[in-house]
Amino acid sequence: MKNPAFPRIFLFLLIVLFGSCSARKYMETGSKSFEIGEYFQAIEKYRKAYRSPKLASEKPEMAFRIGESYYKLSDFAKASVWYKNAIKRNYSEPLCMLHYADCLKATQKYEDAITWYQTYLGVKPDDIHAKNGLESSKIVSGWLDHPNRYMVNVVKELNSKDNDYCPVFVAGRDNEVIFTSTREVVTGRRKSNITGTRFADLFTSKFLVQKQKWEIPKLLEENNLINTASDEGAATLSDNGDLMIFTRCIYDKTKDKGAELFSANQSRGEWSEPNAIELVGDSMIAAHPSLSTDGTQLYFVSDKIGGYGGKDIWVSSCKGGKYNKPENLGPEINTPGDEEFPFIRENGDLFFSSNYLPGIGGLDIFKAAKDDKGKWKVENMRAPINSPGDDFGMAFIKGEVEKGLFSSNRKGSKSDDIYSFYLPPKVFNASGEVSNKDTKQKIDGAMIRIIGTDGTNLKMRADGGRFQMKLKPETDYVFAAFKDGYLNDKVKTSTKGLDDSKEFHFQFSLAPTDEPIKVNNINYAFGSYDITEESKTALDSVVQLLTANPTITIELMAHTDFVGSDKFNSELSQKRAQSVVDYLISKGISSARLVAKGYGETWPKKVTKALAKQYDFLKKNDELNEEFIMKLTPEQQEIAKMLDRRTEFRVLSNDFHE
Repeated sequence: MKNPAFPRIFLFLLIVLFGSCSARKYMETGSKSFEIGEYFQAIEKYRKAYRSPKLASEKPEMAFRIGESYYKLSDFAKASVWYKNAIKRNYSEPLCMLHYADCLKATQKYEDAITWYQTYLGVKPDDIHAKNGLESSKIVSGWLDHPNRYMVNVVKELNSKDNDYCPVFVAGRDNEVIFTSTREVVTGRRKSNITGTRFADLFTSKFLVQKQKWEIPKLLEENNLINTASDEGAATLSDNGDLMIFTRCIYDKTKDKGAELFSANQSRGEWSEPNAIELVGDSMIAAHPSLSTDGTQLYFVSDKIGGYGGKDIWVSSCKGGKYNKPENLGPEINTPGDEEFPFIRENGDLFFSSNYLPGIGGLDIFKAAKDDKGKWKVENMRAPINSPGDDFGMAFIKGEVEKGLFSSNRKGSKSDDIYSFYLPPKVFNASGEVSNKDTKQKIDGAMIRIIGTDGTNLKMRADGGRFQMKLKPETDYVFAAFKDGYLNDKVKTSTKGLDDSKEFHFQFSLAPTDEPIKVNNINYAFGSYDITEESKTALDSVVQLLTANPTITIELMAHTDFVGSDKFNSELSQKRAQSVVDYLISKGISSARLVAKGYGETWPKKVTKALAKQYDFLKKNDELNEEFIMKLTPEQQEIAKMLDRRTEFRVLSNDFHE
């Protein structure tokens, strides 16, 4: 008798066997796609194979490769999930930890990123990529919290739901742009096995001044000479816009032809048939071109032999349409990672993106400028130009204004989108108040003299005791406030080296010349005339005042309280006054401008309005003589005697000349 369950068991075994064979086939074809860089295809095939329980031993490797594929496509959130999966399955390749840390940094999980960079460095202690990543993770939150002055905005009219990137300005003007896009209306319909997106084309748009926005982008030309069924993009233009060099990845299902550079000329609004530029060998990348303003230097990206790892930036000199052997820009620019999307400004500054140098996200934009010795100095453009996503393809309009467009897939982008940037000029505003040093009231009609190293030499009136003006960048200034009947006051300031706008505020306190001026914080040892170290700081302010008022002569007056004999107090105060004069002379003040006078206890302090406010047991015009002080409480007496023990000066004349 036949077993009725046998057909079902047999069918089940066939399904399992077929499923196992199918899963292994997906894994094998996924591996082939991965190895030739078809990451989108690799993800689809690996994920189908990953579902099979029969391939448990291969799952760590597959999880890593799926993570790597997402990593190459800059989808760091998904990549981190698969790297974490591989690590949980005890995947042994240390690179998994490094790229997992990169993804954590790019998704702003900085503390976790630091942990995994440190874990990786425990295995590979000399890895510069990891050291850069660790450094970035420690400082990047500060960059994001304190962005620089650049203003960044998405350009909605130029963007679609698909990728839009690498804008360049026609003839360097800000009213016409050419950029790369994978939007629905591209010439070809084929999708890339690398990214899964449509092959790109070049599009153009003009700025509508009346509407203050960009027109709807359209394909660069209609005769399909530039835009073809292949993948076009990343262009550069000559200074007048008549020559264009662009990237083209020719589709050939039989072999990997890599990216190439093509040139085309424009005449009467029509583009010529493009010609390939021979710069690198077959199966090597030549992409992302950027022409110097004079057309003699062509910068581009390649993975050709002789670089520093990954993709490097190269330059080829050109004359009469002939391109010389490319030269690598060297280790000042290129790293073991990828350096891409160069843009050379007319002033010689180079802008490019790197995923290796310390940065915020995947690709960061860097500025490279040459120093006096011809060496490149590279700096991160920081936030808001850079973000935790990929930032690349920067282009400037011609001129000194820091303005242009760039590409980013930062948070809020549909995919790769085009953003505008503008660096507003630094603004330095100076304002100030001029007050009476004793009464603290504003002095109306005081004059302000401003002298700057840029040639500024002007006077302005401080109406109501207030003034304001704009300062220039990279300039040292001296401000001096003066008015008849008062001593001058001055201050130095500078706008040199300031990266951001700044508000300067000055408080000028002018001492009236018809009243003695107290020098605060002048102290002596008990019964001594030696000046303490703490007192010298206060006396240095007197030096500054005398320097600011070079025509005055003064009398230095030292006073004691009533404790002790008249003779002792007189002699002690004279010695104290002379000690102050000697110190001022040691600081370069002419002795002819100084008179030392000790008054002992003969000139008790008269209470000012300010002192009366400070001490509630005193009234304005109270004289702190022995009779008055002895009527106070013991604690109040000590305060009054302290006020009597003072060093003052008064102006004797204001017409001194050496």
